[in-house]
Formats: sequence, C-alpha cells, structure tokens
Amino acid sequence: MENGPAVFAGSVFALFGAGLLVWTAARLRHREPVADGMSPAVSATVASFAGTAALLLAVWCFTRI
Repeated sequence: MENGPAVFAGSVFALFGAGLLVWTAARLRHREPVADGMSPAVSATVASFAGTAALLLAVWCFTRI
C-alpha cells in the first residue's frame, strides 16, 4: 500500500532535482544569472543545494519501497 506514494514522490523529487541542477549548470555555462536580483554566487549555491536536497529526498523515498 505504501509503495505507490513512495514511487510517485521519489519520481517527482528526482525529476525536480535533476531538472534544477541541469538548468543551473546551463545558466552558469552561458554566464547568465540563475536568479534575477541576487548575487550570481549566492543564487547558484542555493539552487545547487535545493537540487541536491531534492535528489537526496528521492533516494530516501526509493529506499522506503
């Protein structure tokens, strides 16, 4: 019964985290701002942390299956 929600949540976290990390890397590679109105270093750090945290949550969800 718990497998369905764990798979769904893990998939959502994995897609969001991977997408955020890829988007952040693409913005940095083109030397474009990651977030408007913020320091480039701070915005890249926060976005990278959020993407990594989402991937870790995905791994945690998948271990609960």
